[in-house]
Amino acid sequence: MLGGFGLCGIPENSIAALVRRGVRGLHTISNNMGVDGFGMGLMLEAGIIASHTGSYVGENKLLEKQVIAGALQVNLIPQGTLAERIRAGGAGIPAFYTPAGVGTVIAEGKETREFDGKMYLLETALRADFALVKAWRGDRAGNLVYRRTARNFNPMMATAARVTIAEVEELVEPGELDPDAIHTPGIYVQRIFCAPCEKRIERRTVRKAELCLCSLQKQIPAGMTTRKTKAKAGSNEW
Repeated sequence: MLGGFGLCGIPENSIAALVRRGVRGLHTISNNMGVDGFGMGLMLEAGIIASHTGSYVGENKLLEKQVIAGALQVNLIPQGTLAERIRAGGAGIPAFYTPAGVGTVIAEGKETREFDGKMYLLETALRADFALVKAWRGDRAGNLVYRRTARNFNPMMATAARVTIAEVEELVEPGELDPDAIHTPGIYVQRIFCAPCEKRIERRTVRKAELCLCSLQKQIPAGMTTRKTKAKAGSNEW
């Protein structure tokens, strides 16, 4: 299992170490497959992935080519179902019912059951031998704190593997983290290390030059004022 959502909160240093080590035949579980040339995209380029289970693969062109060529097996799962299967694996729940996927190819070969007039699929829990997760801060006892969106799949994956390896941006001594702020208790973490991260933006989006404030002000009809102009006028009254 590899945590992260897009390029946010991915264990990029652990991924790079796997590529350098040259392991082969990995069966990966992750929400997505990174992008070409970064994150799990590096694992694809190195040819170390045998199969992948996830919910989104649209940002990686190499993966598309490998799937079409039959070189890589991919099992796509609805994102909510993927998250719950991982959470169930960490909570010791062997299976659960969900309406997601009923009446689609997702339901083929799976047990269905009706509850209150609605059909549900039986989905089994997901567990892994290793979970590679990324956290903002951690202590030497393995307690982890995630920051904002980087929290995503990391906490649940940390509970659903035999061995969890966490990389953190800041490593502190036990007792320095606020107990109420800890998201993953150290009992779930077997290895922890501190490493710098690039924090690359997956798809940078900026406003166009013609939509700057100056241009917008020119489009305001005569007699109308902007909120900023009103605020400035109000401040001048005091």
